[in-house]
Amino acid sequence: MVEALPGSKIDGVCFWLNEVSPIVAVASRFDRIDNFWFVLRHELEHVDRRHGLSAVMLDTALEGDRAGVGDGVAEEARVANEAAAECCVPKRMMDALIARKAPFFDEHDIRGFAATMNVHPGLIAGQLRYRTGLDNRFGHHIVNMRSILAPNAIVDGWGNVAPID
Repeated sequence: MVEALPGSKIDGVCFWLNEVSPIVAVASRFDRIDNFWFVLRHELEHVDRRHGLSAVMLDTALEGDRAGVGDGVAEEARVANEAAAECCVPKRMMDALIARKAPFFDEHDIRGFAATMNVHPGLIAGQLRYRTGLDNRFGHHIVNMRSILAPNAIVDGWGNVAPID
């Protein structure tokens, strides 16, 4: 995970050093748990399908329709978006939750469903925000990833390098 370039809309990138050495980077443009896991899984799908061998897969603005699977989305991005959306919370399970509870999602619904799915509540909240358009709700479940990832990194992407002495 690297710091987003100011003003850019870069979310992730996949490219290859050679036939067997993929490189994946996730930018902290939104620094949210739901976005981090979506973009990471999106980029890993590019690796799995060997996208980016001949040209860099630079993924920008992976939000709204560009994070979907509609006709306006390129095939490589579409399959990566599909895999990313299915990764943490299968679509059929989210569909069922939304069908049962919409538009009245309670805290117990989010926490209980997250426990059932064995995922962080922020992933459920992020999916609900994306799929229902309720962008101003459930924000307290959406945690930042920088504070989780940086303490465990040798180089954190924000100019801080672990001491070598």
